[in-house]
Amino acid sequence: MKIQNPVLPGFNADPSMIRVNDTYYIANSTFEWFPGVRLHSSKDLVHWQLLPSPLATTTLLDMRGNPASGGIWAPDLSYADGRFWLVFTDVKVTEGAFKDMTNYLTTATDITGPWSEPIKLNGVGFDASLFHDDDGRKYLVQQTWDHREYHHPFNGITCTELNPDTLKLMPKTARTLYRGTDVKLVEGPHLYKISGWYYLFAAQGGTVFTHQEVVARSKSLEADSFETEPGGPFITNFDTPDSPIQKQGHGALVNTPGGEWYYASLCARPWHHATESAYDPRGWSTLGRETSIQKVEWDDQGWPRVVGGHGGQVTVDAPKDAIPTDAPLIHSRHDEFDQPTLDNDWNTLRTPFTDQTGSFGNGQLKLIGHASLASNFDVSMIASRWQAFNFNAETKVSFDPFSYQQMAGLTNFYNDQHWSWIFITFDEQKGRVIEVAENNRGHYKSYLQDQAIQIPEEVTDVWFRTRIRKQSYTYDYSFDGQTWHEVPVTLDAAVLSDDYVLQTYGGFFTGAFVGLAAVDYAGYDEVATFDYFDYQELPD
Repeated sequence: MKIQNPVLPGFNADPSMIRVNDTYYIANSTFEWFPGVRLHSSKDLVHWQLLPSPLATTTLLDMRGNPASGGIWAPDLSYADGRFWLVFTDVKVTEGAFKDMTNYLTTATDITGPWSEPIKLNGVGFDASLFHDDDGRKYLVQQTWDHREYHHPFNGITCTELNPDTLKLMPKTARTLYRGTDVKLVEGPHLYKISGWYYLFAAQGGTVFTHQEVVARSKSLEADSFETEPGGPFITNFDTPDSPIQKQGHGALVNTPGGEWYYASLCARPWHHATESAYDPRGWSTLGRETSIQKVEWDDQGWPRVVGGHGGQVTVDAPKDAIPTDAPLIHSRHDEFDQPTLDNDWNTLRTPFTDQTGSFGNGQLKLIGHASLASNFDVSMIASRWQAFNFNAETKVSFDPFSYQQMAGLTNFYNDQHWSWIFITFDEQKGRVIEVAENNRGHYKSYLQDQAIQIPEEVTDVWFRTRIRKQSYTYDYSFDGQTWHEVPVTLDAAVLSDDYVLQTYGGFFTGAFVGLAAVDYAGYDEVATFDYFDYQELPD
């Protein structure tokens, strides 16, 4: 059995991996997407089952108004004392000198919940993780933020003891364990105790093509006592530009029941246009930051080394004691909206789906039009990750607008500044029409304008389809579900990539989504009805 990287394709960043008995779990960041924290389980490290997200109520997570790429940063999952512990950060400011945030702790005896009321920990820095020492003491280990313009903002890795009875931090115990190397931007810490050593795994270099993971160790948790692993970073792709896997770094270590070791890391698979260098810029990561798993061995000095070199491998040997897991490697799906709850693949922006958003069941999804897709409040949209470079997605929608301020259709979406869609709207001369529009760095463009496609009066339903072909994508429509017409607009998929967003905005941490949306910024709550959603992955 082989691990094929990435094991979690599409936006599944900042993996925190643990093992409980014979089952492995990975928790991933979700940023402004609700519900918070994405969970998967596996018994073979190859096939991964999607689990319910733990932060599924506004009691546990309130992100209303959060900026794009704020919200849940680098959750940490651990298991001790017969329960799961989840530390998560809700980031409220992403741009400028400050990173206003709050770190919380919630626990559950079962991975599917219920999860306890969140306990506020601190706001010292993001990427907080919980270390359970073998003497029963507990410590919060985290990146430390420094807003002062005359200091580097990444001010080392801080360790603060947590009272195991009250679950409150003891601030006076805080000390800096590790300041990183000259690469800077040290973050994403995870602490382990192995063979009498404390091993600190931490990311550096920023979550871009210079990303890397370093390892340091110490015999104690005293301040500045950690020494860095010799021989260069533990994992990086900065010097392996030809590898299809890039940006590896931030992640977590796990051992198998049989004593083998593996490391889960974020990664990306950039592509480039034919007119561009494959090295600089290295490409466009439309699928966002994904999760890879590499095998780890220990050298004779007690340092961990990635098998195959620090660039990692696309294909990795699975554990010898792997238990085959029933989960798909292809993520095609079809939803008739005939269930009383949305399935785990659907996400909403910042807040949960409520009766103010719409309703679903009996074969229909009804979305109540609210704010535009450029808003950070009250967006009526459900969306799923792009998980392949090539796919088709389609839907059937009924919508009867009476104003150009009312729109409903099928969208490809990165954040409030970067998205496009095909939609039904109203034109004063033509009545109901089909338009294709794009928001690129906040600049909105209607592609059809006076050539908007008039919908015949006798047509009640319109079918929409998008065809994603790695570097570009298009939209189609149909009035009968059989005969399709391509809209003569080809859009650059790079606009929906981390790397493109990074050029103008500091929150570039998610990835492209495809979804269904309704807008009525006129404020009359016009309702759009969707009959199904179909997503079919195609070979690369």
